[in-house]
Amino acid sequence: IDLAAENEQYLSELPGQAGCFKETPIVEFIFLLSEKWHLDQSAKYQAVELLERFMIKQVEQLSKSCGENIEGHEEGAVGSWSSLSDQIHDTFVLRLVSCVQLASKLSLHYNVVNSDTALKFLQSLKLLYTKEELLESELTVLNTLHFQINVSPPLAYVELLLEVLGHNGCLLPTKSLHQMCVQLLDFSYLMRDTIYNTLLEVAIENPTPSKLQVAKFLAVKEDFMLLAVGIISTGVFVLNPGLWPQVVEHLSWITGITSQSILEFSYAVLTHVVGSPAP
Repeated sequence: IDLAAENEQYLSELPGQAGCFKETPIVEFIFLLSEKWHLDQSAKYQAVELLERFMIKQVEQLSKSCGENIEGHEEGAVGSWSSLSDQIHDTFVLRLVSCVQLASKLSLHYNVVNSDTALKFLQSLKLLYTKEELLESELTVLNTLHFQINVSPPLAYVELLLEVLGHNGCLLPTKSLHQMCVQLLDFSYLMRDTIYNTLLEVAIENPTPSKLQVAKFLAVKEDFMLLAVGIISTGVFVLNPGLWPQVVEHLSWITGITSQSILEFSYAVLTHVVGSPAP
């Protein structure tokens, strides 16, 4: 119930730019860095979400500040917007590393990415920062997000739903299903736009959605509960198709998401997993 409420609250306040900083190269960078630093599985998803939410707020704040500075001075507009773009570009990797650091502190306190580790990595990219600048970057992320960084990542939804399914009597291969779900969740993050484009086409039965349909679909792309039930459904279909109808029925009953929506999500994921239209 708490996760559902948190998810609904986020969706009700969803910014129009949601998803802009979840492009594949960014997600891949965070995943590889998290693997390099041996972080907990949930940390990489949390880092992606932290970076996304921080960057949107930072761009909004800088844009507002820039707009106020150039108001009434149109001749300075181009230069100001160029300066804004440079500022975001020049600090992006630093902010990304800060989000991974913060995510590591939220997931496993005994495996925190310390300043020395982060600085060594940045130096390997020829980015020379001091410990003070690294600390200031973390504080910038925290202040921009008003210290509201303990966002439940999608894996938390998946794991809790798996527990509920087990409690409800679904005899699932828990360990192998969990591993499959993590792999499918990784895949869904890395292929995010491609999968959701397919899902939108299936939902509206039209390969060329209108701008309005794309805009309204944004809430679907950011719905962690839908993502979680879709991932579990797909994982069960891959590992044990015989259990699939029962699991989909249970997931629909638990979350209120229709069986048709769960089926369509699984179809979209499987289509790109196997590289051809799924059964």
